[in-house]
Amino acid sequence: MGLRVEIEKNYGAFCLEAAFTAEEGVTGLLGASGCGKSVTLRCIAGVERPDRGYIELDGRVLFDSVKKINLPPQRRRVGYLFQNYALFPTMTVEQNIAAGVRDRNGRREETERLMASFQLEECRGKYPRQISGGQQQRTALARILASRPEALLLDEPFSALDSYLKWQVELELLERLSQFSGPVLFVTHSRDEICSQCRRVCVLDRGKSQPVQTVEELFSAPATLSACRLSGCENLSRARMLGDGRVEAEDWGVVLTPAAPPPERLSHVGIRARSLRTVPGPGINRLLCRVVRRVKGVSGVTLLLTPVTGGGVLRMEWGENTSAMAERGEELWVELPPQALMSLSGT
Repeated sequence: MGLRVEIEKNYGAFCLEAAFTAEEGVTGLLGASGCGKSVTLRCIAGVERPDRGYIELDGRVLFDSVKKINLPPQRRRVGYLFQNYALFPTMTVEQNIAAGVRDRNGRREETERLMASFQLEECRGKYPRQISGGQQQRTALARILASRPEALLLDEPFSALDSYLKWQVELELLERLSQFSGPVLFVTHSRDEICSQCRRVCVLDRGKSQPVQTVEELFSAPATLSACRLSGCENLSRARMLGDGRVEAEDWGVVLTPAAPPPERLSHVGIRARSLRTVPGPGINRLLCRVVRRVKGVSGVTLLLTPVTGGGVLRMEWGENTSAMAERGEELWVELPPQALMSLSGT
């Protein structure tokens, strides 16, 4: 069972152009606020109509602008979990779940089964305002699954939760999603949620979708500048090719040799803070830096470095190869290992 999306939606100052496929399992839509993630879900669910394009779910055409096909939301068999769960405030947990059951004859039995499956029996007579955020999410998911959807759309499902509840609810959702047989689209701007919930990911940048890749590929070898930023890399420099496989990191004032050939549309190079290491002296892919600051965080210490021959700031995580005595103003030789360098196109 798969979902195919190729849509365009023009809002004047903002234009959405999303094209991707999602197979069984959880596919993340990752991007900054305002990049078009929620609009994409609304178009798939039928809440909004694309200007043009095509949407197909398991061989069924949901939308085709050429053939004038636009199925209403109730016929798409798509479960849409809103950010705030959108439970009916005047209905109890039991009534909310029952509202999602299509088969009137089997409504009571199906409602009981779902309440048991989601461990909501003790909440059956309570209203949404009387239950926890985790219970609200379970109720919303149970109501969605009551309609027997062929795909699930989750729009930042943890955004309404307090931080102390989030971890527990994430674990619960991961278990629930593992039991769903269709495609799941998981909208988020959090790379932590992508790591914990998704197998594949599609990056959206200013309304434009990028090719779907595995989560491992996103964090180990992002292909574009926007994907690299969203994956959490903070060390980025403008770059240009010099030929013979070498590139100049213009902001750092150093010539580098990546392990892999750079793309034709090279615009930047990047390297993660954990990949930098101190070395005794000059050499290939080495840079003389001055310590600007030591920043102590929950997980360790980060050195902020400025290249002596260039500009900008490089961040280096504390580690075994980091000088324990490095203080502000001290100069250190730093190596940017070839296998850790990421050559990026500017999209």
